[in-house]
Amino acid sequence: MSKVKKKPTRLPGGLSQEEIVLEKVIYFSGWIFLIALMLLLSAFFIFDSLLDLIELELNASTFTLIIFTGTNSAISFALATRVKKNRDQKKKLFIDWLLGEFIFCMIAIFVVAAYQW
Repeated sequence: MSKVKKKPTRLPGGLSQEEIVLEKVIYFSGWIFLIALMLLLSAFFIFDSLLDLIELELNASTFTLIIFTGTNSAISFALATRVKKNRDQKKKLFIDWLLGEFIFCMIAIFVVAAYQW
């Protein structure tokens, strides 16, 4: 037997390091989507309304991007809250989230394509 002791993978609260990282990644993705939404909306507000430098129009693809980032931000924050409350079902919730994101993205792409057509 070796004399090297194996470090425990569980933290004192009963959470593993991977569980904590998963929750932080989900929160981080929610913040990234929210920041992207705020940057897009602030560009519209500052450059079009306040400075009147350029005239931006809200077309189908821009509107879809706004809806997409806002909805994904809300979904990411909701998933992080659900995972935090139901840690025993985190794998099922994460897989459901991935499938939901995929379906949502496909619907958004088809809606824009149908509108442009």
